Amino acid sequence: MHSAQRHRVQLPAVDLGDEDPLYTRNVTNSPPDRRRVSLRWLAGSVLTGIFSVGLIGGALQAAVGFDHYLIVRPAIARTSPNGDNGALARKGDRFRPVAETGVTRRVIQISTVTRADDRDIVRVRPFAHVRTALAAPVSPEISARVPGFNPLDIFSDGSKNPPVEVAASDSIYTAEVDGEVAIKVQDLPLAGGDYDRTAELAVSEVERTVRELAPFLSDGAVEVASLPYVDPARFEIDSADPNALTSLAVALTPENLSLIEKSEDELEDKDIEEKVVSVKEGASMRKMLIAEGARPEDAAAIQSALVANFEFNFRAGQKLLLGLAPDKTGATRPIRVTLHEGERDLATVALSDTGTYVAAKAPAHDREIPAIEEKPRPSGALPSVFAGLWGTGMSLDMSKGLIGSLVRIFAYDVDFGSRLSPSDGLEVIYSAEGLEGAAGGEGDSAEILYAALTLGSATNRFYRFRSAVDGSVDYYDEAGKSGQKFLMRKPVPQARFSSPFGMRRHPVLKRYRLHSGTDWAAPSGTPIIAAGNGAIEKIGNRGAYGRSITLQHTNGYETTYNHMSGYAKGLKAGARVRQGQVIGYVGSTGLSTGPHLHFEVMVNGRFVDPMKIRLPRGRELQGTELASFEQERQRIDELLTREGENLASTAAN
Repeated sequence: MHSAQRHRVQLPAVDLGDEDPLYTRNVTNSPPDRRRVSLRWLAGSVLTGIFSVGLIGGALQAAVGFDHYLIVRPAIARTSPNGDNGALARKGDRFRPVAETGVTRRVIQISTVTRADDRDIVRVRPFAHVRTALAAPVSPEISARVPGFNPLDIFSDGSKNPPVEVAASDSIYTAEVDGEVAIKVQDLPLAGGDYDRTAELAVSEVERTVRELAPFLSDGAVEVASLPYVDPARFEIDSADPNALTSLAVALTPENLSLIEKSEDELEDKDIEEKVVSVKEGASMRKMLIAEGARPEDAAAIQSALVANFEFNFRAGQKLLLGLAPDKTGATRPIRVTLHEGERDLATVALSDTGTYVAAKAPAHDREIPAIEEKPRPSGALPSVFAGLWGTGMSLDMSKGLIGSLVRIFAYDVDFGSRLSPSDGLEVIYSAEGLEGAAGGEGDSAEILYAALTLGSATNRFYRFRSAVDGSVDYYDEAGKSGQKFLMRKPVPQARFSSPFGMRRHPVLKRYRLHSGTDWAAPSGTPIIAAGNGAIEKIGNRGAYGRSITLQHTNGYETTYNHMSGYAKGLKAGARVRQGQVIGYVGSTGLSTGPHLHFEVMVNGRFVDPMKIRLPRGRELQGTELASFEQERQRIDELLTREGENLASTAAN
């Protein structure tokens, strides 16, 4: 066996130098201390952080800034008269609202139809189409001529019954005419006339007949009397088109077929009293229901049913629509409760046959829920709605009668004492004869065809329409409802609301009892107007109520006016009165602590709250009248669309 010989290779020597090696131990030959701070690393980190904060902060400052007023809690700006806070303010610069000053106006020619005896007179009449801002400044001379606001001048014109208004024109004629055209419609005479059977055709007539029928002659030897009345070629097979009847006014009606139009019956219980209650900040639904007459157990059951069946947030600004009716014992009990917000019904519960509250369908009601509280009237540099309407009308040279008609159109939907905003506007079409100094002046021919008033985000539109039943003229909204209310909640326009409806301690008898109406405080002798059209059922002294008048209205409504100092002349039981007519004067007769009016409303013999009950419109068109109104409204809308483009081009030029 041979052993391998091993050789060792000599590696070159490496010079490691004299520097200290990298080691994990310090010079004391011990591990490094973890609490030891590296000054260089610490300084670098601090400088990096400072520069980063500076760069990011500078970018934010340049983008949005850091002023404290940029992010604030939203709040409602409240205006108040000067000096309300009792502090003396130093005079300085103040921003005033700037009103729009643009006024666009065009005179257009409209063909109108007027009924005169047995003829329809079609004539072209000039109308002015105006679109303007109500808050536009007017001259000092016009401002000085604006009359003061007096509600009695709007709702009442004395004790005389006003004559039925007759329209200068019945409707708009769709076709354009030149001058004046009279149209008379007569029945087609169907009775047979007497003909002279011995009369003979003249030679010229015979020749003309032969020439017209010559194409049908075959050999020229056929008598004219034997010729066919029509061309037989018309009845060839090729012309028998199965779709030929589609071009004719032919209706195929199947036999033994009955058509029933679907209709939704309005299920309204006249024994139900409806109330509208506004939700206050921090209010409890249970306490609100108890305050409106519900028993504690019913209030708890209603709240539990609403929470169990619906998802909603109960907050301020919403409204509770309550349907109250007497139970078997005669006590008032809520049978339906609806939570309403804006234009939506959030939740509805109703009383079932078993006596429990269950989810139900929301009742049909108008989108307009009446406001209960009187809003404070802000002060400012802009005029009131009443002054704005009069100032705008006089600046347009409208007659006083025409301006008065314009004010009365919106009298039931607008608070004339409120202040205008810069965006409020008016659009109106009125006859040019109503201009002062023009032909007709303030004659009967002046009329308003259409009026639209925009206050804030709400626009009230009314169209003139003449009834074919009684010939009277009124203004209706888009749905054919009259602008006049069925009843007014405030029969003393210049009074102050002093006491609400409900349980209270009687100021004279000193015991708790139902206050069956609302009190309106006013100086003795202030006129009282009728809340609606009706007949006087009772008039005279009623003991504790003093001098009193009871009016009977339609649909089971009654209104009573108490503590009066006197009655208007000519009133007696059975007499008819109209809405807005002065029927008496404020006094303090009977058990009263001061001059005021105690106003009561009864529906089917039960007292209701005048401030919370929903009231219908004065008149609603139906049937053929509604169809005629819709045609008239469509003509006016088409006219507005066409003339609106012309107004826009006029304003641009």
